[in-house]
Amino acid sequence: MTVDSWLLTVNKLHFVDVFLFFYFQILISMKSIDDLLELAIGAALEAGKKILEVYETDDFSVDMKSNNSPLTKADRVSHQVICEYLESSQIPLLSEEGRDIPFEERKVWEYYWLVDPLDGTKEFIKRNGEFTVNIALMKGTAPVAGVVYAPCLNTLYYGAKGSGAYKIVNGNQTALLSVEDTSMEDLLQKESITIVASRSHSNAETEAFISRFKGFELQSMGSSLKFMLLADSVANIYPRLAPTMEWDTAAAHAVLNAVNRKVYQVDLAHELAYNKQNLLNPSFIAF
Repeated sequence: MTVDSWLLTVNKLHFVDVFLFFYFQILISMKSIDDLLELAIGAALEAGKKILEVYETDDFSVDMKSNNSPLTKADRVSHQVICEYLESSQIPLLSEEGRDIPFEERKVWEYYWLVDPLDGTKEFIKRNGEFTVNIALMKGTAPVAGVVYAPCLNTLYYGAKGSGAYKIVNGNQTALLSVEDTSMEDLLQKESITIVASRSHSNAETEAFISRFKGFELQSMGSSLKFMLLADSVANIYPRLAPTMEWDTAAAHAVLNAVNRKVYQVDLAHELAYNKQNLLNPSFIAF
């Protein structure tokens, strides 16, 4: 291959990348965030139906992943349903149960779906009902819209920045109240607050953090329903000083942002960022 022909090939490849980039921007602009959120709600509801079909059997087909976390038939079928449902959006999708997409490929994504097909697999296996389907629409490194659906509880949360957040229980929809700006100092001055704590991921660091408050009550739920205790204004703060993955938090993060709550890194200056090379979240504090 001559130098000239090599340069021509490189320029052609560059043109294709640029064309695809602008094509997806035009595609997103033609579809409003609300339209895409409606699509995500449909995907979550359909995935929830399939999850419950497995839940009502005795055959979960549990395997262990390389990180020693469980994977069931319900995780797989939910992933498949969501992928098929969201395919019409022509937006890339990153899922816990999907293929390992190289950072070099996904770092150029402007918009993409970030999905946890079954958050709370341990809760699913325990049959306590506290598991969710999480679907987030992402722009760059931040969530812009999210859906959190708990099939067993027949409860769905959804929200987007600028559009507010809502909760649907047994078909009845209510708006979630947006909160006033709150600082950590404000919370520390309260005589009593409600803190969300994980049942299975407590550690000395978390206990030390909790002890800073004057008075407190602890609340817990499985999966991203812990975040929804904040969205529902049942709790004031959720410290998670232990590892999570980006798909564990993104959808709930979007719902919280829609009611003026934040999911901060421990420096309390920056919120969680997404589509990093390493998809592991740092510790965070949501309030």
